[in-house]
Amino acid sequence: MKQNDGIRLLNELAGVLEKQIEFVRHDDIAGVDELVGRGEQLAMKITAAGLLDMPQYDGWRDRLAGLYKDLQLMLSTQKDAVSGQLRSINKGKKTLAMYRGGI
Repeated sequence: MKQNDGIRLLNELAGVLEKQIEFVRHDDIAGVDELVGRGEQLAMKITAAGLLDMPQYDGWRDRLAGLYKDLQLMLSTQKDAVSGQLRSINKGKKTLAMYRGGI
C-alpha cells in the first residue's frame, strides 16, 4: 500500500470518529449509528494492512485510540443520562397508576 493511501485511510477513520463525537455532542445517536459501518470498514482495512505497526505512521495509534476513548466516554455519559430519564419516567408512570387505582 502506498503511504498516501495509508494516510488517507487513517485520516478518514479519524474523521469518522470526530463526526461521531460531534453527533453525540448534539444528542444525535442516529448520526453516530450511521457511521458505525464505515468506521468498521476503515478499521478492518487499516488492520489488514498493518498500518499502525509501520514506523511511518507513528502517532496514529495514539490519536485514534484517544478519539475512540473520547467517543466511548461520551456515549457512556449519554447512556447514563438516558437511564436516569427512563427511571424518572417509570417512577412517574407508577405514581399515575397508583392515583388511577385510588380514584
